[in-house]
Amino acid sequence: MQPIIISGGPGAGKTSLLNALANKGYRTFPEVSRTLIREQAALSDGVLPWTNLPAFAALCLEYMSAQRREALRSTMPSFVDRAIPDICAYLAVGGEPVAAHYRDAAQGYHPQVFFCAPNASIYVQDDERPHSFAEAQAIHAQLKATYQSLGYEVVDVPWDGIEARANWVLARMQQG
Repeated sequence: MQPIIISGGPGAGKTSLLNALANKGYRTFPEVSRTLIREQAALSDGVLPWTNLPAFAALCLEYMSAQRREALRSTMPSFVDRAIPDICAYLAVGGEPVAAHYRDAAQGYHPQVFFCAPNASIYVQDDERPHSFAEAQAIHAQLKATYQSLGYEVVDVPWDGIEARANWVLARMQQG
């Protein structure tokens, strides 16, 4: 089954939403970029998005492609916290060219993408999220534009409690 993407700018509650879906028995995959940032930051010669965005994007592509392959083998719905189209958006935000192989690899997910907008009430900057809230909002806008340009239907998840958001996503999946 095609994996279902939960995306949006930093500080939007995506991980909490994925955790709620996992608690309801759905298969979920964690955000690759945060995991890679932690791993790479621990290395003396680690590749980080703010020091070498193209190399970091290549690492993300490798791991996100593996997640998608695993999700495609599943007979039940799987949700991913960000996906390959996010790489395209972050390259654009960083002023880097988006190579055709990224756009090609960005296909093959469920046609509806659930978008969570950054929310100031939960936004926290940290070592893995160095952006200001205004930058998070700009990233969110670029993500939406990128997904739409790649042919995905962007579905805005309303801000609410985590359980309500998870139920809303599942109800929307039943509709379409």
